[in-house]
Amino acid sequence: MKISPIIKPEELLNLPKENLIIVDAGSGNSSHENYLQKHLDGAFYVDLNEDLAEIPKNAKSGGRHPLPSLEKFAEVLLNLGIDENAHVIIYDDKNASNSAARFWWMLKSAGIENVQVLDGGLQMAIAKGFNINSNKVEPKKAEKINLKEWKLPKVDINFVEKNSENPDFLVIDVREKDRYDGKTEPIDEVAGHIPGAINVPFKENLNEDGTFKNPEILREIYSKIFKNIPSENITIHCGSGVTACHTLLALDYAGFEIPNLYVGSWSEWSRNNLEIAKNI
Repeated sequence: MKISPIIKPEELLNLPKENLIIVDAGSGNSSHENYLQKHLDGAFYVDLNEDLAEIPKNAKSGGRHPLPSLEKFAEVLLNLGIDENAHVIIYDDKNASNSAARFWWMLKSAGIENVQVLDGGLQMAIAKGFNINSNKVEPKKAEKINLKEWKLPKVDINFVEKNSENPDFLVIDVREKDRYDGKTEPIDEVAGHIPGAINVPFKENLNEDGTFKNPEILREIYSKIFKNIPSENITIHCGSGVTACHTLLALDYAGFEIPNLYVGSWSEWSRNNLEIAKNI
């Protein structure tokens, strides 16, 4: 039986401990230090740049956060004690919008079925009275894991270039509106968006308190956006293939088939002398 990709803090309190692995997914220069100072009791740590990506010298090929090799990712999982039987709970301090959603997508794509993201992240867990401490926990290494391919759908820059303006396809940019419009670009070299892409900021998946909207509400919202376009013709992207996973997580929560992830995203597109659209 498929489990919900989102778990409420109060549900986590009642989970059996057997095969349960809690992971703090960090991003940013201070994330590991933040983990060492304050994390959920028993949580292990993964880092976006070190564990969940293969950072290139030039983001022109694959964007700022390309996926690591399956061999490298398998080693990350083994070191965390994660195998096919594990029940993995992931959180971050950004309402699952960053490393938690990316790690969720990677685990699901690697074939790990029992993966859930903590609704509201670290902040909500603290608000609910979870035990937070600075005790560093060393995981027990798993014996083996068999990763052969990324199982969830993903597309490359050629697919997006070919189909972004085709009315039978849909490309969704989940960055904030000012970046999509081309009014500002704080990270990548060029401002704007992929021609034909529409903007649905990932923050629209959330309530004011940082928790995910009810799955029925999400389904209603995205059903209107998707219309009758099948999931294989829908592509989700962001700046570098990280926050796009937040929307993929929301779509899975809402009961949709998980559509394509364009991992290279705007960080790749904007570096390849392709057409750029702006709303200014």
